[in-house]
Amino acid sequence: MGPTEQHPSGSKLIDKYDRCLNYMRISITDQCNLKCIYCDPFARTPKLTHDDILRYEEILRLVRIGATLGLSKVRVTGGEPLARKGVYHFLDQLTTIEPIRDVSLTTNAVLLKDNLEKIRSAGIKRINISLDSLKREKVQRITGRDAFSEVWEAIMGAHDMGFAPIKINMVPLRGINDDELVDFAELSLKYPFHIRFIEYMPIGKTIVGSGQQILADEIKTKIESIGPLLPVQDGALQGPAVRYRYQGAPGEIGLIRPISQHFCGSCNRLRLTANGQLRVCLLSDLQVDLKTPMRQGLLDEDLKALFLKAVGLKPMSHRLNDSCSGQPAGQMSAIGG
Repeated sequence: MGPTEQHPSGSKLIDKYDRCLNYMRISITDQCNLKCIYCDPFARTPKLTHDDILRYEEILRLVRIGATLGLSKVRVTGGEPLARKGVYHFLDQLTTIEPIRDVSLTTNAVLLKDNLEKIRSAGIKRINISLDSLKREKVQRITGRDAFSEVWEAIMGAHDMGFAPIKINMVPLRGINDDELVDFAELSLKYPFHIRFIEYMPIGKTIVGSGQQILADEIKTKIESIGPLLPVQDGALQGPAVRYRYQGAPGEIGLIRPISQHFCGSCNRLRLTANGQLRVCLLSDLQVDLKTPMRQGLLDEDLKALFLKAVGLKPMSHRLNDSCSGQPAGQMSAIGG
């Protein structure tokens, strides 16, 4: 936690390192309409069955329980969340839960354009969009689908409708899209977008080699060719990004450094996987099963105890840089990274 932050009154989601875990990312499906090379390039990972995945009413119940313990922020992810049937009614219900004060969405935006009004009507104002290239043929190479036009039209549509901030997440990979770092950064000079460069994290089965990983210092050096990057003061809902802005730019630049300078010491996140596991760290396989006991009839108070059990398992930091420690076994599409 930052030096000026304090634990919210009554919060019970405090781990043994005094971190307040008030933010939960919720993967509502492991299904996706893309096959990104750093996520699930061959689409061979066995998908969860209908019964394996949490029902919407089960997710809502768990969010309500979490809210009584101090949860105040949730983000809906996948897989691709907009690919799940009934998602817009679910979002309508999710945004009414008190005292959750911030609900946001991460999407690949393939299905976003025609559903922006439904998302806005649900009360969601903030959207994160995954986009790793501004070139049509390269998007197809990275994602397995020629979808750049749909994604860009969705971004522009969200901008015109007043969604803010719109965050565009890019994973730079050497020899694939590293020649576009400046192009992405320049978007912040024209639009009020938050361009976020995310260090590649080796999770699950991918076809990305370790030599293709580009760390934040190199990214920053390349995009400083446009001009000096001025630090942006952290806000109340600040995430893990180290934020910058070019002089006079309406948008921002964010560097997310899970590898080169991990932010574990201030991590405030829990993750609810599509199959009902409460995961305490994206880069660790430590988790607590909520689905099975919930379906066996456990009362809310008993489920609260499982939340607290998970909080007690949260490690001080990930071990992805430890050569003796294996990478997490799960696929990103099911974890909701």
